[in-house]
Amino acid sequence: MEQTQWKIETKIGTLYLVASLKGLKRVCWVKQDVPFEDGSSLAAKVLSLAEQEIHEYLNGSRKKFSVQLDPDGTDFQKKVWKRVSKIPFGETRSYKDIATELGAPNSSRAVGAANGKNPLCLVVSCHRVISSDGSLGGYSGGLERKEHLLKLERENNHENNQQHCRTKENFRTREAAGTQERRSLT
Repeated sequence: MEQTQWKIETKIGTLYLVASLKGLKRVCWVKQDVPFEDGSSLAAKVLSLAEQEIHEYLNGSRKKFSVQLDPDGTDFQKKVWKRVSKIPFGETRSYKDIATELGAPNSSRAVGAANGKNPLCLVVSCHRVISSDGSLGGYSGGLERKEHLLKLERENNHENNQQHCRTKENFRTREAAGTQERRSLT
């Protein structure tokens, strides 16, 4: 199937997007061995949407990607990538968590290997997968970028931040009410 690529400049460096007529195939840190898109193919729509969504994500205004995907991989890899893509924005899971969620709790290393082969970095959020001990593990774009992406998500995760603030507020309200109750009992 015909594939084409675009080169885009982002806040975290140059990315190469590769698409087919069916969808986005790869998001890479290095140039791929496929022709560059001149804007005339049907894949240009996929590449254009992917570029827009990646910039929105890196600017903190997008939490989920809608671009159609068409990655190449084994059945197991695709299961891992599908599960990884369900990790909510601003959250992380360990390789062991993913293995357990897939019903194979002893396959952490296989999950790590499949995650490492993810051809759609950023879009399939492999940067959200960390080691069980809390260390970052690996990342195709380097640990500095992984750290940056996780920080970006923490800072732009308004829903969790608002929920956290509401929880603190509720705790303070209950704490104050409890103090009032204790005062009235004495």
